[in-house]
Amino acid sequence: MNEQKRRVAIFGNIYQTKKSDSIQRVLDSLQAFGAEVSMERQFHEFAVKKHALQYQPDHFIDDDSFEADFAISLGGDGTLLKTAAWVGSKQIPIMGVNMGRLGFLADVSPDDIELAIRALHEGDYTVERHTAICVEGSGKASFNKPFALNDIAVLKRDNASMITIDASIDGEHLVTYQADGLIVSTPTGSTAYSLSNGGPIVMPDADILCLTPVAPHSLNIRPIAIPADSRVELTVSSRTHHFLVAIDGRSEQCHEHTRLTIRRADHDVLIIKQKGRSYIDTLRQKMMWGHDIRS
Repeated sequence: MNEQKRRVAIFGNIYQTKKSDSIQRVLDSLQAFGAEVSMERQFHEFAVKKHALQYQPDHFIDDDSFEADFAISLGGDGTLLKTAAWVGSKQIPIMGVNMGRLGFLADVSPDDIELAIRALHEGDYTVERHTAICVEGSGKASFNKPFALNDIAVLKRDNASMITIDASIDGEHLVTYQADGLIVSTPTGSTAYSLSNGGPIVMPDADILCLTPVAPHSLNIRPIAIPADSRVELTVSSRTHHFLVAIDGRSEQCHEHTRLTIRRADHDVLIIKQKGRSYIDTLRQKMMWGHDIRS
């Protein structure tokens, strides 16, 4: 990487109160390389209040009008998903520092912060392109941030009764689900909510989406993989006359009979990966495959 000053946007988890050392180390490392730092305002206020952080960024981030060459997510995978929502279609590569538990996406450990930021400065890293999906609603339905890196889920609201989801793929009727919900996941999201509902693990570069029902009424209903360029159309009916649409966990309420269209987004999400690390290594480690739990 040349000596041009790099613009770095910092996002973090405001619910983790024991990570002040890691936050400071990230900022110290960026300062050492002369980076121009923008920081999400709410996260900065949290760090000042909870960690007595004494750092004033070059800019504060209050909306999606910021500019940056890189984004750094300080937290777990959930924080990286929120960072991806902030980044949107800007095509800013994101580096995730894992201060959470699992860390499929955020794969930089706190112990490796200085090395990872040096690699960022020197251009010694790779960038993976991850499929994103988006949702559109009929009528007056609209979504604040309609893009998802992991998944878009249609879920029952707050009633014990199931919802009915009529699903079509590219205009052809697929099935009418009687279930607690339906998850449309990307390959990246295959190890998230979909996996906990019996969905398959999908390699990140596979060009598919998965439809995984949540607690389906029929035992014959199973997850299905479809081409990533498919157009998924869903119509929901519910006894409460409302349902939830969760976009990477950000829930919004919709009125029943709203027709949802879920499709591949016009942009990918760029994730920075350290050289020498592979998805298979991460998968084996995080899923503890090969570990003997008896010992």
